[in-house]
Amino acid sequence: MTNKNTQIQIRIDSKTKKEAKKILENLGMDMSSAIKIFFRQVINTKSFPCELRDSNGMTLRNAEILREAIIEAENSEKSFTNGADLIRDVLKD
Repeated sequence: MTNKNTQIQIRIDSKTKKEAKKILENLGMDMSSAIKIFFRQVINTKSFPCELRDSNGMTLRNAEILREAIIEAENSEKSFTNGADLIRDVLKD
């Protein structure tokens, strides 16, 4: 069985495309190769192959954990004077 190349088409704003293209070119890679590598990693890892971060630089998983901790704290009898105490309490469990 022969693997045939197929074409995909995406829509992306021109600023994002321009910024990504510049970074990839500095790495010696074209956009097509980068997308192929991304898809290969999706297949190899059977997951999204890179860490996602929010606009504050926090990984989305950590942000999810923090949201869960805040909800748990709001529903708890415990009281915290600052976020650091809340995080320490969550991490000790």
